[in-house]
Amino acid sequence: MTPQSDEDEVWRQIVASFNDTAERDSANQPWPDSENLPAEPPRRVIKQSDEEDLLREDDPADDTESATEQSETEDEEGHYVPPPPPPLPKTDATTKIAWLALFGGPAYLLLSAALNWNLQGWMLFTAVAAFIGGFVALVVRMGDGPPNDSGWDDGAVI
Repeated sequence: MTPQSDEDEVWRQIVASFNDTAERDSANQPWPDSENLPAEPPRRVIKQSDEEDLLREDDPADDTESATEQSETEDEEGHYVPPPPPPLPKTDATTKIAWLALFGGPAYLLLSAALNWNLQGWMLFTAVAAFIGGFVALVVRMGDGPPNDSGWDDGAVI
């Protein structure tokens, strides 16, 4: 036999045993046997509570009204409605111009490349300088300390 035919035979065996289930040996498992799943999952039966049965037997005429009231209360209780977000902080003109330069320079370059515009040297330089200048302006204006309204507690200090 040639090495190629041996390899073909091995592949045939692998394909033939693809859908076979593996035998589980509990000695080779890194987890306890109690964590193994059974072959068929257990069926869960949900039983109605006695209170719901009593309510339905008491007044069958009010079923439609109580059902609508119950669905309204479930809607109100089941969903979290977050508070409205705080307003955005006010920014000065310098910060707005820095953000515009930071995103505007690369946007202009991408737009000119996408539309095959022929850029002159000073236009290219201005777009790159705007990007770098906007980045530097934002970094310089960040500040080193905490904000003035942060209070007396500055976090964990070692």
